[in-house]
Amino acid sequence: MLGAIAGDIIGSVYEGSGIKTTDFPLFHTNCRFTDDTVLTVAVADSILTGVGYSEKLKEYYRYYPWAGYGGTFQVWAASEDNEPYNSWGNGSAMRVSPVGFAFETLDDVLEQAERSAEVTHNHPEGIKGAQSVAAAVFLARTGRDKRYIKKFIEERFEYNLSEPLDSIRTWYRFDVSCQGSVPQAITAFLESTDYEDAVRNAISLGGDSDTIACIAGGIAEAFYDGVPSPIVERVRGILDDRLWGVVSAFRDGFRTC
Repeated sequence: MLGAIAGDIIGSVYEGSGIKTTDFPLFHTNCRFTDDTVLTVAVADSILTGVGYSEKLKEYYRYYPWAGYGGTFQVWAASEDNEPYNSWGNGSAMRVSPVGFAFETLDDVLEQAERSAEVTHNHPEGIKGAQSVAAAVFLARTGRDKRYIKKFIEERFEYNLSEPLDSIRTWYRFDVSCQGSVPQAITAFLESTDYEDAVRNAISLGGDSDTIACIAGGIAEAFYDGVPSPIVERVRGILDDRLWGVVSAFRDGFRTC
């Protein structure tokens, strides 16, 4: 999950900027963690403690109410109502990477991804987005190659992962839907040569940069056996003690990078 967090932080200054290149400073002075990081940590904390996903998402919203949440999520998180709101947004996909690292069978990963999504994103596309990302993380960390991962995601979730990034860049714009950002994030990973390249690919699409990089970064971490140490050190300097404490506990508990 640290790969997802690093992707969020690196992409935070490029969200909505329309950037269309992989040539940019990896860490800008204004890089910060956003709701993508906060809610990824909330999911990890839920897995570590056994407290329900809904409760943890609301708890972390209260800790970090300024982190940049979508309006509908913010209303839900601040209320006493635990009913989901049928979202198809990419929030379910950006927070799900801990699920792909924590569970030991693909069936369990898919079940838990659905559970983590449906507390808010109970629309079929919201669930599909979360499941596809969690499955990609699981398959990557269990040794499947990119060809296998691509075939599985295309057949199981009916996402088109065949259009190359060079083509996608010509038309892609800001899109917060799962169906309009998750396939592109997975493609950014599939075309990468290492962790950093995956994040650069994701941001270069010029869309919802922090979230697309968060998704691609989580998968890349699993596939490339971790996040480069210099990136980890920069992330550690940006996260506060609460967030880093959960990241550390999760890394220790599930042998992630």
